[in-house]
Amino acid sequence: MNVSFIGAGNLPWHLAPALDNTDFPVREVYSLNGQNAKALVERLYKATVKNSLDFSTSNSRIFVISVSDDAIEEVVNQLVLPSNAILVHTSGSQPLSALAYSATPNTGVLYPLQTFTKSRKMDFREVPFFLESESDETAKVLTSMAKSLSKKVQHISSNERKSLHISAVFASNFTNHMLSIAKEILLDNRLDFEYLKPLIVETINKSLSIGPEKAQTGPARRGDLAVLDKHMEFLSGDEAVAEVYKVISQHIVDKYHRD
Repeated sequence: MNVSFIGAGNLPWHLAPALDNTDFPVREVYSLNGQNAKALVERLYKATVKNSLDFSTSNSRIFVISVSDDAIEEVVNQLVLPSNAILVHTSGSQPLSALAYSATPNTGVLYPLQTFTKSRKMDFREVPFFLESESDETAKVLTSMAKSLSKKVQHISSNERKSLHISAVFASNFTNHMLSIAKEILLDNRLDFEYLKPLIVETINKSLSIGPEKAQTGPARRGDLAVLDKHMEFLSGDEAVAEVYKVISQHIVDKYHRD
C-alpha cells in the first residue's frame, strides 16, 4: 500500500524512509514548509512533493498526519482524500477522536514511543509502536505496517496512550532538561560537563536494572536537610533553578520520608 505524509518534521524524517524499505512505500510528502518536504523527498525512492492538501487523485491508501498537535484539527478540516483512504496521526497526546471529522471513516493512530532528531540515526526494530483504530480492517493494516518496522507492536486506547506520553515527558524531556540545568551550573563555575557523563550513564543503567525507586540516592533521599539548605543557598542567585531544586527535592523527601 502506498503512503502519503502530511508533515516533514523529525518523525517523518525517520519514519518515511523506514517505510520506504517495506511494503508501504512513501509516494507523497506535504508540508507547509516546502523546503522541508523537498529535503524529505530526497531521502525517498519515488516520492514527490505535494503542494496542497487535496489528495483526491492520490494513488496512496494510507495518509499519515505527523504535525504539531495543535495543527491536526486544521489539517483534518482541509484534507481531501480518495475513497477508501486510511487516515492516521502519530501523536502521543491526541485521541483518536481528533480525526473524527475527517473525510474518511477509516481512522487510526500510529504512535512510535521514541524521541526523534533529524541528526540522529534511528533503528525502529526496538521502538515500540502503539496503535489504535475503531475498524478491524484499519487495525489489520496498521498492525502490518507497524510490524514491518518493529517487533514491538501493541493496540491501546487513547487514554492509555496519553498516560504513556505523559510518562515519556517525565522520563525523556524532563530528564534532558535536568541535564541542561546541570551543564549550565558547571559552565557558570568553569567546569566541564564531561565530568558528569560517567555518573549519568551509571544512573540510567542502574535505574533500568534495579528500578528507579531502588536506585534513588542523594541528600533528599537521605533526608539530609542540612545539605539541601546549603544547596538552596548556593542557588539563591537563580530563583528559577532554585525553585526547581526545591520542588523536586521536596517531592523526593515526601516520597521516602512520609513520617
